[in-house]
Amino acid sequence: MAYGSSLSADNFPAHEFDFMLSNPPYGKSWKTDLERMGGKDDIKDPRFILQHAGDSEYSLVTRSSDGQLMFLANMLSKMKHTTELGSRIAEVHNGSSLFTGDAARGKATFAAGSSRHDRLEAIIALPLNMFYNTGIATYIWVLSNKKPADRRGKVQLIDATEWYKPLRKNLGKKNCELSEDDIKRICETFLAFQKPSSPRSFPMKPLGTGRSPLSARSA
Repeated sequence: MAYGSSLSADNFPAHEFDFMLSNPPYGKSWKTDLERMGGKDDIKDPRFILQHAGDSEYSLVTRSSDGQLMFLANMLSKMKHTTELGSRIAEVHNGSSLFTGDAARGKATFAAGSSRHDRLEAIIALPLNMFYNTGIATYIWVLSNKKPADRRGKVQLIDATEWYKPLRKNLGKKNCELSEDDIKRICETFLAFQKPSSPRSFPMKPLGTGRSPLSARSA
């Protein structure tokens, strides 16, 4: 564990991890970090500016008003590529990471890049009012760089919005939580990907190319 900003200060530059979890701030400006890194046009950090498809300055930098995908880019840079199982990431996002990609250059670039590298395994829609200070829709993104053969080229959508346990007393806007049974159901649904009764899966191609099917709910 290291103290500091995950964006402007990479405290683990030589580390790779098997599993990574994150719940970054939603819709919160990262302008201060951006300025510390030299500004949008002068960022050279290899976590966010990389070589891809012949472009030596392929940018994953998003708009400064919302930095949640920057946290995901940071974790992607720390995936293991030489092990059999690679790495798996789970990160909580709000809806802007899904539905404003066509309006923000960095987000569109990020979605397209994730699509081409086939790292996105699943998106899980969580119940509303899961957090203390907001009732907005939230989603868990699950990513892997060593996807099983039956998952390659696809993304699984899981609608868990009705799987929750009500709280006896609200905690701010939070009025529910995931019970052990709810968590088990989500995990079993994720693992049942190849079964006929499993939730919808979509080809990766539409991601990052404008409107995608990610707003659809699973059956």
